[in-house]
Amino acid sequence: MRALTAAAGTVCLLLGLTVAGTLRAQAPTQQRTEPVGEPVAEAPPRDKEFGVRTREFGLQRRVEMYQWRKGDDGYMRVWSEEPISSAAHDAQHANPGEFPIRTRYWIAARVTLDGRPLQDDVLREFGRWRTFRPGFTALPGNLAATFQPEGDGLSSTENPLDPQIGDLRITWRELTLPPLAGKVALENGTWVLVRGAVRQDLADAAGPVARPDAYRASAAGRGWSLIALCAVVALIAALFLWRRRRR
Repeated sequence: MRALTAAAGTVCLLLGLTVAGTLRAQAPTQQRTEPVGEPVAEAPPRDKEFGVRTREFGLQRRVEMYQWRKGDDGYMRVWSEEPISSAAHDAQHANPGEFPIRTRYWIAARVTLDGRPLQDDVLREFGRWRTFRPGFTALPGNLAATFQPEGDGLSSTENPLDPQIGDLRITWRELTLPPLAGKVALENGTWVLVRGAVRQDLADAAGPVARPDAYRASAAGRGWSLIALCAVVALIAALFLWRRRRR
């Protein structure tokens, strides 16, 4: 009987070691901690020239100029983000040339989530640009004399219905982030992209994304099943020994 009990104990020990090794081998390398708060931009981006700022994670100043464009049907006036060369135009349809103010981007130097830094790849993967209308309360006097609010931005056009060649139109966009639960994981003190996470706007086309903890839960379930089997073997051995002793 002692030999049988020892054998059962050995089986339980081996099963326990197997379970532990399996769970260690299948454990993900990333910490699957879910974020609690929202991302925060430290020193949010700012367009100092126009006094425009955002609390989001990026800022874009988009500048367009009203210019002549030569086509098959002659000349037409268009808004363009780039200088249109008028080297082949006649003198009456010359463009001003370089923009006095250019399109620019600013990205937050550091973004944190729950007090931990957020990997730049998260901004590149999940950041989305959206148009917003600044308040223009901090517009410098020299620019206030040239530009006036029009739509979501500013314009140098005296009459918005009759823009002139060389007039500028400026709008701003800000870079936003969606909720990041299920999209990032804490690894070595930094929030990084979860492998297999996709953008929300692609989720419907790609189908539901399996959460990383689902795999871990299923692995843990298999591990507990083996432990339960070990306990049953030990119980059977103990009952058998008890019955033999009573005889």
